Amino acid sequence: MNRAGPAAVVVTTDVGRLDLDAIHGFLARSYWAAGIPRDVLERAIDNSISFGAFADGRQVGFARVVTDRATYAYVSDVFVLESHRGRGVGKQLMEAIMSHPELQALRRWTLFTRDAHELYRRYGFREPRHPDRLMEVFNDCPYGVAM
Repeated sequence: MNRAGPAAVVVTTDVGRLDLDAIHGFLARSYWAAGIPRDVLERAIDNSISFGAFADGRQVGFARVVTDRATYAYVSDVFVLESHRGRGVGKQLMEAIMSHPELQALRRWTLFTRDAHELYRRYGFREPRHPDRLMEVFNDCPYGVAM
């Protein structure tokens, strides 16, 4: 799947095009995946549908979806490099995700964000319908770095 759009950005699910050094470099310093070991990231990518955003052949954004491809999808690790923010790259990533053929007619989508609520609202994300039913187990130091 390839999508072209504003700012000459192409979004693809071709895992062979992903720049793992760039992805790991960003995520290992992010607030949500600080210290993630490269082998853990590689395993996560191998077990997800990953989306890379490229401008001039260089990776400028990334997202992955953890899914059973039948009922549920969790959008994770979404980022756009600072140099390409404000150019619609995040929207292009989300449009590619939401229109992906293997992610249609799912019962539930989830994600976590600290600062991009308005972006995700454009794609139908809202606060949990039943927050009293939502539960989680959270390890705030999975890679030896507090999150």
